Amino acid sequence: MSGDAVPGLARRLACFLYEGMLLFAVAMAVGLVYSPLAQQRHALESRFGLMLALGLGFAAYFVYFWSRSGQTLPMKTWRIRVVRNDGAPLRPAHALLRFVLSFAWWLLPMIAAIQLRKHGLGFGAISAVSLLGLLGYAGLALVLPGRQFLHDLLSGTRLVHAEAPAKAGRA
Repeated sequence: MSGDAVPGLARRLACFLYEGMLLFAVAMAVGLVYSPLAQQRHALESRFGLMLALGLGFAAYFVYFWSRSGQTLPMKTWRIRVVRNDGAPLRPAHALLRFVLSFAWWLLPMIAAIQLRKHGLGFGAISAVSLLGLLGYAGLALVLPGRQFLHDLLSGTRLVHAEAPAKAGRA
């Protein structure tokens, strides 16, 4: 495969799930630093500050890796790289723009969940609609130009297949 080939949707979604597991670790690390600094004794205390710290921690994680190598650990595992449309690496400002626009994944499911909750629907219905919203967003990649996600299209980035690193020869 060439370095410009678009990774398949199933591979991108598998990477997305792996990324979620790593973000859990990032969230734990942020919480371990934030809680003593804010003298937080209960999870609901300083909740806004904790959410802000988590957002900044996630942004720092993605901006660092996307602008450094174009890959987070899950992206390396699944051989996916993010580049600008011209093939150049992302600069930190570009990586930050992609991070902010990637919240489109969650926007429609969150709006739907809020509306369903207002109408008294339970957790199961809200979860089902949220899952459908996420899958619908992913499915957009099948019809958008270059088979890219909406946030990539809007930020001028694209996901490409990353070649496996060359293995060192045996002595």
